[in-house]
Amino acid sequence: MKKLLLITILLVSSQAFSQTKYEANWESIDSRPMPSWYTDAKFGIFIHWGPYSVPAFSKVGAYSEWYWMNLVNPGRERQGHTLTKNFHNKVYGENFTYPDFVPMFTCELYDPDQWADIFKKSGAKYVVLTSKHHDGYTLWPSKESDQSWGRPWSSTNSGPGRDLLGELTEAVRKTDVKMGIYYSLYEWFNPLYTANVDLYVEKHMVPQFKDVVQKYSPSLIFTDGEWDYPHTTWKATELLSWLYNESASKDDVVINDRWGKETRHHHGGYYTTEYGSGMPNADNPWEENRGMAHSFGYSRTENIEDYNSTQELLYMLIDIVSRGGNFLLDIGPTADGRIPVIMQERLLEMGKWLEVNGEAIYGTDIWTETCQWTKGKIADAERGRYKVKYDVMKLTVAPDPGFATKEIFFTKKDDVLYGICPVFPEGQFVVKNVTAKASAKVHLLGIAENLKWKQSGKNIIVEIPQVNPSRLPCEYAWTLKIDGIKK
Repeated sequence: MKKLLLITILLVSSQAFSQTKYEANWESIDSRPMPSWYTDAKFGIFIHWGPYSVPAFSKVGAYSEWYWMNLVNPGRERQGHTLTKNFHNKVYGENFTYPDFVPMFTCELYDPDQWADIFKKSGAKYVVLTSKHHDGYTLWPSKESDQSWGRPWSSTNSGPGRDLLGELTEAVRKTDVKMGIYYSLYEWFNPLYTANVDLYVEKHMVPQFKDVVQKYSPSLIFTDGEWDYPHTTWKATELLSWLYNESASKDDVVINDRWGKETRHHHGGYYTTEYGSGMPNADNPWEENRGMAHSFGYSRTENIEDYNSTQELLYMLIDIVSRGGNFLLDIGPTADGRIPVIMQERLLEMGKWLEVNGEAIYGTDIWTETCQWTKGKIADAERGRYKVKYDVMKLTVAPDPGFATKEIFFTKKDDVLYGICPVFPEGQFVVKNVTAKASAKVHLLGIAENLKWKQSGKNIIVEIPQVNPSRLPCEYAWTLKIDGIKK
């Protein structure tokens, strides 16, 4: 009877959620509850892939997916205009244009099932593919692209001759991983966009957006390229009321905050930060997104020292989740359809850690304290800004002299508290400002034995036994599970 009652309540709640009608204004759009699958997921994979994957070139520290703009725009000297132009002219010739890369975007080694298997093993719970970046080239058959550009400008009628988005969507949905898309509102050199933005929105962007949503029912939509115009120009609230009320994705879709030059961190769904340290608090769901190195798209100029190690990426994930955020980690496949081996390795190593410690990540909430600091000066990272310095190693295991580190990251579920330690705890380990029930049990995830502990004032003291290194369940960080805290 209890199970039947629970099912009935869930069905009624689901129907009430789906029957809510959202109006084309921010007050109504912003009132939509965030689907719980997203706030539970914590870890996703971003994919930047397109004709820019052919040259796969950028100034180190810049984005390779901006190759076309960096090539033709002298105003982008800081992003490597001269470097890109010299490379391009030397390798491809001065008369070789960006569209000439499309026949070379062959994807002959693209195996979407192999990709989906890696994503599943990584422990990620959602995937976001660039259905269309700022170059306007689509990874699905789009009649709007062909009409606006006056040439074949999608992956089905040029280049690979395949529905790259459709194939990956099908493969990912064979697993329990959610499938999402990135979609650029603007297109740098689309003739319609450069001539008349209002006509571009009406004749190209709106119908194209609706087409990709109806074809693939994405569970997440990461819009971008919104910064030139306010949301009214992009008809954002009208589009979102359609998305929430009528579209094939209406029941579980999650959106970000990039719907007009004034909307980031103010309107939409979850808030986004990029190559930074995330948001300062968890008042609204948020997500930090970044590449494994400096570029989103694959860049051949990046070497091993430019890539973050698995340890660094895991500490970013743990730190972000402890503060209430999600981590969207990007990979850049090659033009022939491979995920570079170094990126595969990083993902699989993160997955091994999550196999042991995933319960301290997925579906967790923030604790009253996001972390426990050691003694010393606290120099936490700046929050909420674009490309702020975020040296997670200094915050954990390699501090500057005299500075404190985060010795425990906290997450919780109901009356279970998780303390994730970047340095393996030893001896009489003190967990501060936590009160546990007398019946509470404490152990390290991956090691079955319960640990001895005692309450000492406002703190818990846990006796950590000496552990043979061969018995350690994982690398990089270890999780104390305190089952039975007082609320």
